[in-house]
Amino acid sequence: MSDPTLKNETSEKSEKGEKGDITVVHLMRHGEVHNPEGVLYGRRPGYHLSDLGVRMAERVAEHLAGRDITHVVASPLERAQETAAPLAKVHGLTLDTDGRLIEAANVFEGKTFGVGDGALRRPANWKYLTNPFRPSWGEPYIDQVVRMMGALTAARDAARGHEAVCVSHQLPIWIVRSFVERRRLAHDPRRRQCTLASLTSFTYQGDKIVSVGYSEPARDLVPAHLLPGARPVKGGTKAFGA
Repeated sequence: MSDPTLKNETSEKSEKGEKGDITVVHLMRHGEVHNPEGVLYGRRPGYHLSDLGVRMAERVAEHLAGRDITHVVASPLERAQETAAPLAKVHGLTLDTDGRLIEAANVFEGKTFGVGDGALRRPANWKYLTNPFRPSWGEPYIDQVVRMMGALTAARDAARGHEAVCVSHQLPIWIVRSFVERRRLAHDPRRRQCTLASLTSFTYQGDKIVSVGYSEPARDLVPAHLLPGARPVKGGTKAFGA
């Protein structure tokens, strides 16, 4: 017969451990993408890391080599998978895929849509620009919050008491961070703090997020016009939305 006293003590220890576990989930943005046409590639397949993007991915893998990372997962898009691969290799882990980490859907995928290209003056585009709070041109912000919170929770559970890295995309990362930090979801894309190969880190105590951090291990590799707050360059690589 089992000892009921021992069973109760074990249950109490288990409950206490779950509440006190510290888990860190890093949301990493992918590295620079080879995009000579300068299109908003969104969820379109076939967009891979540039040589510089590969260096960014390797830099972050080196930066996190000494961390207690037990789970690495990425968006299904090529640029995210390629960014996550060096990190998984460094830690001897299998790279998992979570479709909830994918880029936000956008009706302008495959088109140029940036400073100086006249996109806002085209009547055909006006119907998509009626509601910046939803937004009317793509996946609703609240839908991004739901799926990204689900991905964060899954990564937390997979790495309970350790650390996990989820490689995703700028807009979904910024939106879920804004939600956690209780900011309005509608925003100016130029003010997102989520540069290429950056880490937005969520620290959990048990199941609760207790802090959010941000770092840029590959900042010195990021072109100046793509850093937060930089003035967009006419005809250059898009500074946001990827």
